[in-house]
Amino acid sequence: MNKANQNLLHPFRLVGANLDAWFAAGGGKGLEAALAEPDNIVAKLQDAGLCGMGGAGFPTWRKWEAAVAAQSKNGSKYVVCNANEDEPGTFKDRFLLAKTPHQVIEGVLIAAVACRADQAVLYVNPHQHDSLASVAPAIEQWRASALYAQIEAYLGKPLNLQLVESSGRYIGGEETAVISWLDGGFPFPRRKPPYPAESGVNGEPTLINNTETFANIPQILANGTEWYRSLGLGDAPGTKLYSLSGDVLNPGLYELPMGTTLKSLIFDHGGGMLEGRRFKAVFTGGPSNTLLTAKDLDVPLDFVSVRERKSSLGTGAMIVISEGTSVVRKVAEYVEFFATNSCGQCPPCKGGTFQLSRLLNRVDNGIGTQDDLNALQSLCTLLPRSGRCGLIDGAVTVLQSSLRTFPEEYGLGADRPSESGTNA
Repeated sequence: MNKANQNLLHPFRLVGANLDAWFAAGGGKGLEAALAEPDNIVAKLQDAGLCGMGGAGFPTWRKWEAAVAAQSKNGSKYVVCNANEDEPGTFKDRFLLAKTPHQVIEGVLIAAVACRADQAVLYVNPHQHDSLASVAPAIEQWRASALYAQIEAYLGKPLNLQLVESSGRYIGGEETAVISWLDGGFPFPRRKPPYPAESGVNGEPTLINNTETFANIPQILANGTEWYRSLGLGDAPGTKLYSLSGDVLNPGLYELPMGTTLKSLIFDHGGGMLEGRRFKAVFTGGPSNTLLTAKDLDVPLDFVSVRERKSSLGTGAMIVISEGTSVVRKVAEYVEFFATNSCGQCPPCKGGTFQLSRLLNRVDNGIGTQDDLNALQSLCTLLPRSGRCGLIDGAVTVLQSSLRTFPEEYGLGADRPSESGTNA
């Protein structure tokens, strides 16, 4: 998180794996509030307007409400913090786990209180070494704390808080793949329903949320829903972590009011474009969404406004490209990422992403034909919703967006810009 933004609005207190420092900075108050009024936790999240920060932007309270109401088959419920973060351009969750693990863990513990869950898991990508090094001792500190004992007294049974390393695969972050891995299997996604709240880990009700989502929970309960809403701009509540990368002067992690415009993020906070470059487009929410261009710079960065531009805020990743950068090249790179990371379970996804990647590389290398372009467009029609998860849909979305927004770059010949070109 850039120094200029560390103390902007939201108290992401960067105390590391030191529980005493976390309590001294005001930590623990959200959990105390949860234990005082456990039946009101979900209603407070609804009043706050918190949405999931892992990509879909689904109202958090709805997931929690379903998990609270679900009946356990064998006496257990699960809460899982999904910290598998492995998508190009997204680097917020690893920062939170490394720098403020107790804030995340407190959010997980509040969820355990709300759902009366006796199993709590931090599911962390094994490639994120700083996260693992911070979370492991932080968990041990919580287990020895008086507040943890109060949770167990409330539950009437022991609470098993543990760290589990994920498979390290991109697909392992899909929530049903998380369940499959925690069940001891390969991280294969499955179709829904049943949803995790109905049947998750070991067939028990399971609440799964993103790291950033859990990090917001303690402060909402400690400071109130009106406080949280006041942090945002317009009707958008709270703040958002934006992973800004690409052709900007000051790439980095920025915590800003939800509703900050795309222009402000890039030009005010990110310092604008690299010298001699002009803004061309941005991949919003990572590489699996619709491209936004100069005409969209005024869009407020919140879930509703970005959706109205036919895109998605996603995880808050913003990958900026400048004029002179080949859109075809970038899309080919991202589709290749999806092809490489397909789990292979669904033939349309495994074969489809491979064919998309092959055709895009032909076009990018200047050897594509009109038949190749026709095949790309045909696959964009045939492939959506053909897999058990959204991987193939993400690959098609970014390709379709680029075809629609920059059709001239898919022409055969000299009209397509090279990666080395600049346009001041």
